Amino acid sequence: MPISDCEVRDPRIRRTRQLLQGALRELMQTRSFDEISVQDITDAATVNRATFYDHYTDKFSLLDAMVGGGFHKLLHERNVSFDGTCPSAAASIILATCDYLTESHGDRAACTRQNAFEPLMESAMTAAIRKVLSKGLKNDGSAGASEMVATTASWAIYGAVKQWFYTPDHAPAEEIVGRILLLVMPILEAGRTLESPDVAAAAHN
Repeated sequence: MPISDCEVRDPRIRRTRQLLQGALRELMQTRSFDEISVQDITDAATVNRATFYDHYTDKFSLLDAMVGGGFHKLLHERNVSFDGTCPSAAASIILATCDYLTESHGDRAACTRQNAFEPLMESAMTAAIRKVLSKGLKNDGSAGASEMVATTASWAIYGAVKQWFYTPDHAPAEEIVGRILLLVMPILEAGRTLESPDVAAAAHN
């Protein structure tokens, strides 16, 4: 199985994946995702099909990597490292989600072409958010419940941001982050509660 982009250390592998992701991003400016084939991507990236399959299982896994990579780049630019407890780091993750959604839908014509792509975008974005949250929750000692909590929180963040984005004349992202944070922090803090022996005992009664 190809290693994830986050685990890549070889600069040649990084360069090839950047070429493939860049090619997909460019193609999606003029075509819908459904219309783009692996051959189209490899032609645009000037690599062969065998090289593509060395890195990604299909165009959907490439899409996941492209979305996840773009999101993690925004987090890196903000120097965000979520430790499972810090509200300011969680707020930065929410703001990065706002920014990524805004940037990815900046071209309205392209956005219209990608209506069928929206569920794929949602899946890739929530997976990227979940990965960041899950790592922080595990580091915080809530390993047992971390995946459940991270999954719930990631959908809450993306859902709230999506609602904000599609609201006509919405407020600036900086103004909405605090409200979303009030909804999300109780979910993130629930990890410790779920680890409590009393809660576990009550669940079996």
